[in-house]
Amino acid sequence: MSIIRSNIFDPFSLDLWDPFVGFPFNNTNRSLATFDNETSSFVNARIDWKETPEAHIFKADLPGMRKEEVNVEVEEGNVLKISGERSREKEEKNDKWHCVERSSGQFLRRFRLPENAMVDQVKAAMENGVLTVTVPTEEVINKPQVKTIEISS
Repeated sequence: MSIIRSNIFDPFSLDLWDPFVGFPFNNTNRSLATFDNETSSFVNARIDWKETPEAHIFKADLPGMRKEEVNVEVEEGNVLKISGERSREKEEKNDKWHCVERSSGQFLRRFRLPENAMVDQVKAAMENGVLTVTVPTEEVINKPQVKTIEISS
């Protein structure tokens, strides 16, 4: 898998999952990020982002995950990072699998927060497989900055 540092469909996203990495005809640089084949369907967790007058609210669907398997961090001052890993189910010697559709592996999403985000007051909660991250915002008063320049003689 490769993570590319732009996404034309989501201007706030820093990560773009490339579904064609690993195909024989694609020689994409794998040094940016490496994921196993088993993680490909879980790599891009579904996340909604809405803005209210008081906060930015992120909701991530993470069915079957426990809060201990999820990390929420603010990096580089204003980048919200949501990541985690779902472990693969143990296989017993006598098990006979007929279908495996649930994904396992790592996921990572990053969102650049606006300047008015109060990153020191971020809160996260997990309920019924839905992670909710709330980033409060402060009102930005657009005062024109006027600097008086003294005129020398």
